Amino acid sequence: MSPKDGPGGDRRLAGGRITPARAAIILIVILALVFIFENTRQVKVRLLIPEVTMPLYLALLAMAAVGALCGGYFIKRRK
Repeated sequence: MSPKDGPGGDRRLAGGRITPARAAIILIVILALVFIFENTRQVKVRLLIPEVTMPLYLALLAMAAVGALCGGYFIKRRK
């Protein structure tokens, strides 16, 4: 009898349950989205040399996407 056959089962089968960690992530994502979409004014953003004027929420969404991609890459690489 392998540990996967015990009462805990295979960890992949927990996909449908809301765990405390998943609830915390969902809450953080919701709060981040509320923060992002409440900041809609135009701002000047400079990346090295070019300076562009854009809504702040687009800059925040772009940085959140870059952070999510980097985090996903490092988590995938750790496995």
